[in-house]
Parts: sequence; structure tokens; C-alpha cells
Amino acid sequence: MSEKPKRPFFLRRGPMENTATALIALGFLMMFQPFALALYTWSFITLLFGTLMFIVVSKFPE
Repeated sequence: MSEKPKRPFFLRRGPMENTATALIALGFLMMFQPFALALYTWSFITLLFGTLMFIVVSKFPE
């Protein structure tokens, strides 16, 4: 019986969805922290990248 070869880490749906969710949470935290303007500046891009990544990765097969 032939086993399916495992996909590389960056092509697996589960770990990449978790990574995208973590990026979204990081962007949210960056946006609502009161300490560093640089973090606030990059927060929208981080949120956007995490959201787009989640949309793309959710199309990957299980």
C-alpha cells in the first residue's frame, strides 16, 4: 500500500492557518498598544498580510 508523501510545512493547511491567525492577532496587538509608534505603523500591514494569508491557505487541501 502506497503512503501519501507528506507535504512540506509551508504547504500544510493546519500549521499555516495557525500562523496566519497568529499574524492577525499580532497585528491587532500592535494596533492597540500605546507604547511604540513604529509598531502601530506596521500593524495594518501585518493585519492585512495575515488576513490575505488566511484566505489563501484556507483553500489548501486538508
